[in-house]
Amino acid sequence: MLKRKITDKLIEWKAEPNKCCLLVKGARQVGKTFIINEFAKANYRNYIYINFEINKEYMRIFDGDLDFKTLKMKLETAFPNVKLEAHQTIIFLDEIQSCPNARVALKSFALDGSFDVVASGSLLGINYKQISSYPVGYEKVIELAPLDFEEFLWGVGFSADNIAFTRNCFLQKQPLDEFVLNRFAEQFKLYTLVGGMPRVVEEFIQTSSLTSVLEFQRSILQEYFSDIAKYTPIAEKPKVADCLLSIPIQLGKKNKKFTYADIAQQNKTVHSSSAVGAKKYLGSINWLKEAGIVHYCYNLTEPALPLTSNIKLDAFKIYMRDSGLLIAALEAGTQKAILDNELYINKGGIVENVCAAELAKAFESLMYFEKKSKLEVDFILNLDGQATAIEVKSGDNKQSKSLKSILQNYHTVTRYIKLEKNTNLYVDRYGIEHYPLFMVMFIA
Repeated sequence: MLKRKITDKLIEWKAEPNKCCLLVKGARQVGKTFIINEFAKANYRNYIYINFEINKEYMRIFDGDLDFKTLKMKLETAFPNVKLEAHQTIIFLDEIQSCPNARVALKSFALDGSFDVVASGSLLGINYKQISSYPVGYEKVIELAPLDFEEFLWGVGFSADNIAFTRNCFLQKQPLDEFVLNRFAEQFKLYTLVGGMPRVVEEFIQTSSLTSVLEFQRSILQEYFSDIAKYTPIAEKPKVADCLLSIPIQLGKKNKKFTYADIAQQNKTVHSSSAVGAKKYLGSINWLKEAGIVHYCYNLTEPALPLTSNIKLDAFKIYMRDSGLLIAALEAGTQKAILDNELYINKGGIVENVCAAELAKAFESLMYFEKKSKLEVDFILNLDGQATAIEVKSGDNKQSKSLKSILQNYHTVTRYIKLEKNTNLYVDRYGIEHYPLFMVMFIA
């Protein structure tokens, strides 16, 4: 069984004295149901599990009055073999997006406090208009993403001590032993290929077969397209699918900026302006974001704190939340190229994507800085109160032109980090910190 960091959050939530209901959101296949199910069985005497996509008849429990006494009576009727003991019972409402009234009912459960209630869903941001009243203040929301690199390392057998030692070298800016460096670098390359979808990671651990991994990844992508067909309005279906298909193309460009013209070119259609493209496709891209499949990285007007006040909402890059799924969307041979250490394939878009996915697990917003196509820094983040420029280098070029330009011309940025392959830890004479690519996990 894969160890996940969210388990600690679930245990912390259980210990809260006056807890809200817990809402766990995330894309399909990130492991929500399995993790919550294991947590519930291990920590409670009594457990009710309802999956609204599989057990549609249970939706009727949430028809009519939603006061606690009525809900308890209906649950006792529906589950006569479960003893509903106060403070010893957990109710897990899975795929809650399929039953909007159940989302409303979370307020009643939280106000009474007799039972712990966890809800989970994959498309929670998609059908928000169907919910009559959000339980604001009565639900605690946490998100489950695909496995991060540290969780992947746990899965393939790296101990906490191994990782802690490497983290300490990062914090102390001390070079790693070459053997240790190469071991972690090799695993990061495999993580880039496999990604963090639990079913895919388990298949890799059990078989070491990247062919099987690719088959699983493509089946998950197909599930995403099935969701698009099932949950989007008829007029939106082709647009959402086109946006998803365009992401590998967008990340294969030199500047990685998402442009509507590239979707149009992909479909051999013509739009007269970017405004037309935004009007046509922005809702489709937001659907992918709300479904937990992609995340945005916004350009900044200037790299100055507070960063979010300088975001340009009409200029952004889009990354897949899972690098393995990005590779699965590319043509055959991509896996082999990365195995052969050709990390610059797709103009570095794959490595930039895996770093973005790591950072997105720790930062609410991702940002970058690009100025007149002459200067571009992959990420600008607020690290411990410092505006920090981060450059990701997947090729062999050791130059740091963008970071040096930022250092010389933008004094609002006070820390400079370069993530690159085939390097050890060091700080150069300009104050730029150089780290191997895998150490992005410690930045996050």
